[in-house]
Amino acid sequence: MRGLRDVAKAAGVSIATASHVLNGTKAVRPQVAERVLSVAQSLGYHLNRTGRTLRTGRSHTVGLLVPDLTNPFFPQFAQAVARATHELGYALLLFDSGNDSAIEATALNLLAEYRVDGAIWIPTGTQAPFVPPFPLVVVDRPLDGITDADLIQADHEGGGTLLAAYATRLGHEYVGLLSGPQSLASARQRRRGFITEATGRLNVVWEAEVPFSVELSRDAEAKIAEGGVSLIAAANDMVAIGALRVLKHVGKRVPEDVSVLGFDDIPW
Repeated sequence: MRGLRDVAKAAGVSIATASHVLNGTKAVRPQVAERVLSVAQSLGYHLNRTGRTLRTGRSHTVGLLVPDLTNPFFPQFAQAVARATHELGYALLLFDSGNDSAIEATALNLLAEYRVDGAIWIPTGTQAPFVPPFPLVVVDRPLDGITDADLIQADHEGGGTLLAAYATRLGHEYVGLLSGPQSLASARQRRRGFITEATGRLNVVWEAEVPFSVELSRDAEAKIAEGGVSLIAAANDMVAIGALRVLKHVGKRVPEDVSVLGFDDIPW
């Protein structure tokens, strides 16, 4: 395997110049940089990222931890993150916790072992197993006990308000509500927005708490089957798809017999 010294010699530059080009640590004249990169490629030279991490304290690696890649929302999100990290010259380590807090803790430990420069995390719950030793951006679900992480969150309460307002504009009076897991702040906020806007405008005939999944609880399936509503408002699009499945099973047409309203606007 050819090393940095070989690249520098073949390109006719100093080892320091070759290092600056290959590590991006200092600006080098374009024609020199192009020559070094061409030589490195022809010699099959590859950066020793472990060595660079030890020297600089930076791995140029970002972690991404999501709760459920079977939910189409998260692969779409992961793809956007992957595209951005690639454009910035970072590698991406992706973990799917499968909504399992134990797997999530293992993944966080592995990210620490890999010495990632930072991580983006959509948590499975509200409690962190420990405070990670790297910069952190938490997405959509606030965490208790972690105060120095940046938080990026949608306006879930506003979204819930829009759902109820839209149902009202369509002329619905009697609705069923499939609220998401109330252990998650995002689901609580969506429900709060919906209920607040619905008060005095819509009659919430029944409500069932369900996971963010196409697999609904027996209680939810029973309430959907019994009817009595012209619209079912779902906590997210996966739940809406679950409602469609139950309605088809009991012989109800959508939207002729009952309408279904989702949240997230996934491609499906």
